[in-house]
Amino acid sequence: RSCLALREVMTMVWLDLIFGSRLVLEPYDYLFDTAVEAYYKGDWLSVILNMEKALRNKATVRNVKAHCRLSCANHTAFADPMAGLGVPVPGAGSLDDLGFFQKILKRADCVKSCEAEKLGSPNLHLVSEEVELEFKKRTPYNYLQVAYFKINKLDKAVAAANTFFQANPGHMEMKQNLDYYKMMAGVQAEDFKDLEASPHMANFLLGKSYYSDDSFGLASEHFELAIDDYFIANKECRALCEGVYNYDGYNYMEYTADLFQTVTDHYMQVLNCKQHCSVELASTAGKDKPFEDFLPSHFNYLQFSYYNSEKYEQAIECAKTYLLFHPEDKVMNQNLAYYSVVLGEEKAEKISARQVVKQYIQQSILEKELLYFGYEAFGITFVDPDIWTPEDVMPKKLRDKQKADRETAARITEEIGNLMKEIETLVEEKKKDSSDMAKIIVPQEGGSLLYDDIKVTMVSKQLNGSQRVLLDGVISEDECRELHRLSNAAALKGDGYRGRTSPHSPSETFQGVTVLKAVKLGQEGKVPLKSARLFFDLSERVRKVLESYFNLATKLYFSYSHLVCRSAIDAKQEERNDLSHPVHVDNCLLVSEMNECIKEPPAYTHRDYSAILYLNDDFEGGDFIFTELDAKTVTVNAKSDLSMWQSGWVWFRERKPPCAVVHAGSCS
Repeated sequence: RSCLALREVMTMVWLDLIFGSRLVLEPYDYLFDTAVEAYYKGDWLSVILNMEKALRNKATVRNVKAHCRLSCANHTAFADPMAGLGVPVPGAGSLDDLGFFQKILKRADCVKSCEAEKLGSPNLHLVSEEVELEFKKRTPYNYLQVAYFKINKLDKAVAAANTFFQANPGHMEMKQNLDYYKMMAGVQAEDFKDLEASPHMANFLLGKSYYSDDSFGLASEHFELAIDDYFIANKECRALCEGVYNYDGYNYMEYTADLFQTVTDHYMQVLNCKQHCSVELASTAGKDKPFEDFLPSHFNYLQFSYYNSEKYEQAIECAKTYLLFHPEDKVMNQNLAYYSVVLGEEKAEKISARQVVKQYIQQSILEKELLYFGYEAFGITFVDPDIWTPEDVMPKKLRDKQKADRETAARITEEIGNLMKEIETLVEEKKKDSSDMAKIIVPQEGGSLLYDDIKVTMVSKQLNGSQRVLLDGVISEDECRELHRLSNAAALKGDGYRGRTSPHSPSETFQGVTVLKAVKLGQEGKVPLKSARLFFDLSERVRKVLESYFNLATKLYFSYSHLVCRSAIDAKQEERNDLSHPVHVDNCLLVSEMNECIKEPPAYTHRDYSAILYLNDDFEGGDFIFTELDAKTVTVNAKSDLSMWQSGWVWFRERKPPCAVVHAGSCS
């Protein structure tokens, strides 16, 4: 369609205008962090400037990558023969192989040059998973709505609040904000915008709304726009799949595939991603599941809208297009037959389904066949996201296997249902017995400390509880300095807290690194490998000491280990009397009003012991406390190198940043 081509041209012109000045695009994670820091200082204009720019730059990076890959695909298409080599066909012979890989190299060079020209160094815009998650959750708009409200820009505050709420419909505070905005003078209904709404989804939802109101002319207009926007978004989504290979955890350390296996692995991953675009484009913020059969449904709505508008030619075209996806659909075949009679059989015969959809289906089926081949030959899992795929596309062997798996799953589900009733009865009977036994069978303290330098400074009795101990001499000065250097080099703000830089109090920030991430950085040469090894070894030392001191009958396993520093925000410390970290229990939900602790999720019920290994003592405050179940009555205030306890409650307050290695362990 002409409007589709026009939008692509406009995108290219827009990119050329942006990058004509050759300015380096600032990384959006840096801008996000700058905006968050400004937020806690109350610098609202800086919050708005940096957060809006972060959103724009993120969108620009995405658009540039999609544009470069699409543009280079057009310039280096495989159908064009290379001089003297003919059309490249891999595997047919050495010359054909060279022709094929020559095209690969030229496209790689094209993409690299295009992205470097517009974005700079390829490493400049690499961001952590935590930051990506914040943007996916639309967290920037949470900060923006406060900042705009503070400077009395109500229309922008409302739009930001509504944009955040669309992706977080369970966020009660934001719901209250929106209810408050609705009552404020000067706020208009049109201010409640979704600034992140994709064009194709916005038009689809508008089309559905008009369709429900029997406004079929407006409905068909918006459904047509939605289809045009869908194919633009689909092109971009598919282009963005052609990124770096995503290793599963640390598999790259043992990855030994040859040339063609490597190409296969990466290409299968790309095809899987491209197939998943149909799911991504059918998803909308705040909705748990994507719209089912999303693209075909457009043509279902359209055929009926055109019929009610007495546009029978368009109704026939859309009915035939829908039947490309579902050729056996009885209702649609009946509709088509009726429309053909009304228009005239001869005229109806000449009307064909839309060519763009024919090409879409053909390409998708070819990709599915390749993915199923990869599933059979290499065990690379593929789950077809579409319900319209013809049955014979999946190999018979896989169809039979899936049928057998479904039957097995149904049988197991039935058996589990029967067992659950018996188990529930047994659990209730055992609960009381287990509770009584737990009071009697308590691991004895005072076991070996394993290392000569480690000294006990306080035991359970002095700490007004059981299964508690404070130790000194667990770590040397040199080891402390080494871990501090590791923290300075590797720790990220919000690491371990899903990207939240201030997870417990707006007056402090957290930065940390896990053992796994430290090892990975060591493997990549970004931090000394010996530092990562020390981090691991010290964690093991703490585990062994805890296991030995408490004379545990079973092996203790790590469920969590984290090198973390917490820093007070200078501007937020005046007249402060709040808890840095609310009184809590690791493995149960503390209900202080009832003096109870309920052992159920979201508490970490699997944790049995916790330990904090302090790396410095040159900070103000930082008190470590135990309280009664009321979360108010402080029973002990303790400081030492290593605090170990059966998962309980803690309170910190500090002005200089303490650093520690935090551990949580489970006996199962």
